[in-house]
Amino acid sequence: MAMRVTVVGAGVAGLVTAVELAERGAAVEVVDRGTRLGAEACSWYAGGMLAPWCEAESAEPAVVEHGRFALRWWPEHFAGTAMAGTLVVAPPRDTAELQRFARRTSDFEWLEADGVAALEPDLAGRFRKALYFPREAHLDPRDALRGLADILARRGVPIRFGVEAELSTIDADRVVDCRGYAAAPDLPDLRGVKGEMVLIRTREVKLSRPVRMLHPRIPLYIVPRQDGLFMIGATSIESADRTRISARSLIELLSAAYALHPAFGEAEVVEIGTDVRPAYPNNLPAVRHQGRVVSLNGLYRHGFLLSPAFGRQAADVALRPVFSETV
Repeated sequence: MAMRVTVVGAGVAGLVTAVELAERGAAVEVVDRGTRLGAEACSWYAGGMLAPWCEAESAEPAVVEHGRFALRWWPEHFAGTAMAGTLVVAPPRDTAELQRFARRTSDFEWLEADGVAALEPDLAGRFRKALYFPREAHLDPRDALRGLADILARRGVPIRFGVEAELSTIDADRVVDCRGYAAAPDLPDLRGVKGEMVLIRTREVKLSRPVRMLHPRIPLYIVPRQDGLFMIGATSIESADRTRISARSLIELLSAAYALHPAFGEAEVVEIGTDVRPAYPNNLPAVRHQGRVVSLNGLYRHGFLLSPAFGRQAADVALRPVFSETV
C-alpha cells in the first residue's frame, strides 16, 4: 500500500514537495488554510528569479550549490520557465558596484554598451557596462504555482483550501509541514523577513530577462511578465509585520525603476504587495523531523530557487520506512 502523506501549506515549498512525493508513488493530499491558491503564500509575491550565481553576491555558497538544481527541475515541470539569463547593470556613477558584485559571483560575462543594447534594445545607451549571467532563468510565480497545482490534479492529488490543520491530528502516515512563517509558534528559531513588491504595466519598455540595477542604497530588480507587466522588488526588512508597503519603500522602488528607464515613470501601478518570508538564523532552509512530522522551512528569499532541492530532500525523509530522531 502506498504511503499516505499530507502536505500542509500550498506555497511553492508545499507544492514542489507534493509533486516530488506523487512522482514517487505516495498517496498525497495538500491542505492549506487560505481560501484559494496563493492566498496565504508569500511565494505569491515572489520575483520568480532562478539566479543562483547572482544570489551568491549576498547569500551563502549553499544557495548556489542547491539553487543550480532548480535550473533543471523547473523546465521539466513548468513550460513557462524562461532560460534567458540575468542582466546586472549600474548607473555610470556607480560602476564600482559592478566590480564589487563581480568579485562575489561567478559564471558571468562582462558586457560593454553595445552588448547591453544587443541583449536588451530598450536599455541601449543607458549603461556603459554590465554583467550577464547566461545560465540563469526566471518564471512567473503565480503561473508556476498554478502549473504545479495542475500537475497534482492530473495525478489525482487533492488540494483542500480553508483547512486549519492541527499537525498532530492529521490522519496520514507522514505529515510534511510547509507552512512557512505560520509555523513560527512551533519553530522558535524561525524569524520573519518582510518583503515588498510593486507590479506595474507599461507598453513603452520591453525586457526579455530580469534586470538587477545596483545602487549603494537600494538595489533593484525588475522581472518581466506577460502583457507588459513588470514585477519590481528590492526590500528585505527584518520584521514580521504583514501590513501594506510603506510610503518610503514605494517611492524608492518606483524611483529606482525610473532610473533604469524613464518610461517606467508613466507605468500603471497594478498591484502593491507585502508578505513575510520565513528565515532561520543562517538564512538557509532546513528539513527537520520529529515523529511522523517532517518540516521544510526557512526558504527566506529563495523560495522558487531552493524549493526543488529541499522539496526533494523533504520527500526523501518523508518516504523513509523508519525514522531516526533527527535529520
